[in-house]
Amino acid sequence: MFGLEALELARVQFAFTITFHIIFPAITIGLASFLAVLEGLWLKTRQEVYRDLYHFWLKIFAVNFGMGVVSGIVMAYQFGTNWSAYSEFAGSVTGPLLAYEVLTAFFLEAGFLGVMLFGWNRVGERLHFFSTLMVAVGTLISTFWILASNSWMHTPQGHEIIDGIVVPVDWLAIIFNPSFPYRLAHMAVAAFLATAFFVGASAAWQLLRGKDNPAIRKMLSMAMWMALLVAPVQAVIGDFHGLNTLEYQPAKIAAMEGHWDNSEGGPTPLLLFGWPDMEAEETRYKIEIPYLASLILNHSLTEPIPALKDFPPEDRPNSTIVFWTFRIMVALGLLMIVTGIWSLLLRRGDRMYSSRAFLRLVLLMGPSGLIAILAGWYTTEIGRQPWVIYGLMRTADAVSNHGAGQLGLTLAMFVVVYFAVFGVGMVYVLRLVRKGPVISEGREKGTGGPGEARTPMRPISAADEALPEGQSDQLGERN
Repeated sequence: MFGLEALELARVQFAFTITFHIIFPAITIGLASFLAVLEGLWLKTRQEVYRDLYHFWLKIFAVNFGMGVVSGIVMAYQFGTNWSAYSEFAGSVTGPLLAYEVLTAFFLEAGFLGVMLFGWNRVGERLHFFSTLMVAVGTLISTFWILASNSWMHTPQGHEIIDGIVVPVDWLAIIFNPSFPYRLAHMAVAAFLATAFFVGASAAWQLLRGKDNPAIRKMLSMAMWMALLVAPVQAVIGDFHGLNTLEYQPAKIAAMEGHWDNSEGGPTPLLLFGWPDMEAEETRYKIEIPYLASLILNHSLTEPIPALKDFPPEDRPNSTIVFWTFRIMVALGLLMIVTGIWSLLLRRGDRMYSSRAFLRLVLLMGPSGLIAILAGWYTTEIGRQPWVIYGLMRTADAVSNHGAGQLGLTLAMFVVVYFAVFGVGMVYVLRLVRKGPVISEGREKGTGGPGEARTPMRPISAADEALPEGQSDQLGERN
């Protein structure tokens, strides 16, 4: 298919499915915590604006949660179908870690999700708030285990290799491997930021259309406080993560920086732009700032960073890709910081809610968090290549013995089904967002929770907006 071999098609298929999947958990993680904050503020202040925002975002959370579960199941199956050699080699580590995620996070979420979605008028306020908290905690626990498994693939430790199979010997070392704390913090904060800009963009959209009420203003205000306070923290976490990567995966850093040669000695410049050419072993059209790469990564004005030519060609990541995915992530992070600072300046005199230039920027920044997450994920995973488990197993040795035709066919099926199913889901979410929160009366008298006037049967039923004709059956059949 398109001249690609089986290994390349298996990698493309995994990348395609994870690109869809990661969007939903990222929003779910952030929205779960956001909902817990909203309900806590409602219980403390009894201001109806928090209750109205809770019910509005609960609908969107329900749809995202459902799509995240469905897309996540596919990810797990691919380890057995497309990467059976990897599963045989390292399943004794990754299998239990994923099982712990199910036993702790998924069961916790499943146990309290129904109460959270449908129990607003059926259980006590404290129990309902506790359920919301438990779902939020469950999403973070899920992040913990998934990142523990993935981080071990980047910085493996706590194991022995016996008869060609990985055998765990120290589970604490496996879980808390050297890159895990940085990657866990980076991903969790990224999810919060992605959700903040998603929430902020929905408020900006309403304000630009002339729809203004206390709920919309509160939504924008909370989102921008998150951007102002957390985006700089994410930059600091990213710096620590980079230093950790320099220590354990220096080839990835060299590829991210597009740096090829240290033969001349001296400090390494930071390349702002350029085009790394893997065949010519140079970065073309580069624009650089002297000393800055050495200063950022080594905290030195004299010590160079590792160069790609320090590693054999077969051990080099694809610099052409990770050079640019890294810069996309960083550029969006800087824009988030700028947006947060601008919002602070506009708060004086309530100009934040009326400045059309600012609102347009916030609207454009709506998908920025998700794009940054994807760019960062590509940087991390492609930068690990050619290793599936860094230093232990090459990706070429991990793939199942399938032909290119089989993988090409299943990839084409994935593309069709994913765009049909999740495309409908994302259109539905955007439709809910476009509707916006409303200040409603008599909500406490409803009988069916967020769905009201009926007894919902599945999470997506918590979203009471009707799907466009012909799409409801399509999405309902898969839930």
